[in-house]
Amino acid sequence: MPPVLGYWKQRGLAQPIRLLLNYVEEEYEEKYYESGPAPDFSRESWLSEKFKLGLPFPNNPYWIDGDIAIVQSHAILKHLGRKHNLCPTTEQEKIRCDILEHQLDDFVWAFIYVCYAKKLSNWDYAEKRSEYLSKLPDMLKEYSEFLEDRPWFTGKNLTYVDFLAYDILDMHRVFAPGCLDDFKNLVDFMANFEALPTIKKYMQSDRFLKKPIWNKYADWRGD
Repeated sequence: MPPVLGYWKQRGLAQPIRLLLNYVEEEYEEKYYESGPAPDFSRESWLSEKFKLGLPFPNNPYWIDGDIAIVQSHAILKHLGRKHNLCPTTEQEKIRCDILEHQLDDFVWAFIYVCYAKKLSNWDYAEKRSEYLSKLPDMLKEYSEFLEDRPWFTGKNLTYVDFLAYDILDMHRVFAPGCLDDFKNLVDFMANFEALPTIKKYMQSDRFLKKPIWNKYADWRGD
């Protein structure tokens, strides 16, 4: 029986995992959960199973592979990185990977709080979007400066953190078209990632989930 990746039917926090799995061409099944219609957006499809799957700290995304059960998107990604030799090897690469992984997590959650402005914080979405966009060029500049002229973020070899970086940068290309145009090395990074043969194959397949990015009750879903 193939492993199972369970998550909402959206890109969300699971997309880097999907990208890595398809890059290495590991066979797996997807278990999608969907929220109900407005105004309640029932989560019953997930809640009815949440405590029946044998997960530690039950949550999604989750990964079940035989007697291995993992939650937390980064824990899943790092497990798969170790399994498929997509982890940094030198101490300098490990340091860069650790820094970027946590920085990207901050980036993702700052973005989430804008996209779910009303739901999470009772903020005005239009106001928060405008404020966020005003800061975005400076945020992207930091990633460009960190990457420098490297082909991948930790150095010459692709690692699991590049899947995180690609996805959050791609989300922002949808959210703010043209936002990467002033950063040639980021544009090149995105193009090089998409040109990886198995990634290209996946993105051209029916299995590729291009949208929505977030759930039905987000102020901005990316669809």
